[in-house]
Amino acid sequence: MRRWLAPLILVLMVLPGLGCAKLRNKPVKAVPEGTVLFAFNRKVRGPVELTLDGVRVPVAPVAKNKAARSLVVTGIAPGKHRFFLSSPRDAFGPDQGDFEVTAGQGTRVFTFVQAFNAVLYGKSEELPAAEGIPGVKARLER
Repeated sequence: MRRWLAPLILVLMVLPGLGCAKLRNKPVKAVPEGTVLFAFNRKVRGPVELTLDGVRVPVAPVAKNKAARSLVVTGIAPGKHRFFLSSPRDAFGPDQGDFEVTAGQGTRVFTFVQAFNAVLYGKSEELPAAEGIPGVKARLER
């Protein structure tokens, strides 16, 4: 066997293990009742706009210079709900859809995120304050 072939075979055997990274898409812990957890595949800096059943819900930001891996929405009544996610810095997939909250357990929605700067020059327009749904709170979490 040639001298250069042995190191090449060793490198080829190690590369598949280094290239395959696990995606954080399995639940770490159970989601509490009346809660929806939007789990992101990468970090989101915010701000994030959430619309639930046609009503904008205010989203509490994460600490300055920090990024969030999930959006937690609490106080949701059981049943089927429609959501829409948007942000001037990130693109979500799916950005809209349905989820169902059943009695006794929470719901987890896995969402793909891609960095996207919608504002190229200047500052983004300030949106009016979100009305919110009584009892429903949303926050970005690390």
